[in-house]
Amino acid sequence: MRRAVCPGSFDPITNGHLDIIGRASKLYDVVHVAVMINQSKKGLFTVDERIELIREVTADFGNVEVESFHGLLVDFCKQREIPAIVKGLRAVSDFDYELQMAQMNNGLSGVETLFVPTNPTYSFLSSSLVKEVATWGGDVSHLLPPIVHEALVKRLGER
Repeated sequence: MRRAVCPGSFDPITNGHLDIIGRASKLYDVVHVAVMINQSKKGLFTVDERIELIREVTADFGNVEVESFHGLLVDFCKQREIPAIVKGLRAVSDFDYELQMAQMNNGLSGVETLFVPTNPTYSFLSSSLVKEVATWGGDVSHLLPPIVHEALVKRLGER
């Protein structure tokens, strides 16, 4: 069984993330979406909320499993016998950092990293940018799955 992981904070998941996960789901039998737990960051959504949103928007793929992790991604991979990490690259600036991570991960565990160029439609897109624009009243509905956009608007309205 061919397995890969798509890691990230997904706070919230965007159409760019969904594009990479969807493309990976066509290449692998099982795609694990690993939601990173970073104790030093306060997310807009809780980890459990992110997991639920990701499960909802990836349900149609049929081969995506979503869970959280804390610690080294290579440990997550070892525990689940996942040989590959799939990462989307938006720009050359992403490559420098991601290459270092890929080389470190491979050196630590032998896990391979596959880089997937982001769809040009989403080349500028990040969760942070979406949250910032939405906070100031900008329309980000075209950048998120509808259910995620609804959750974002509701959450920002609660603040």
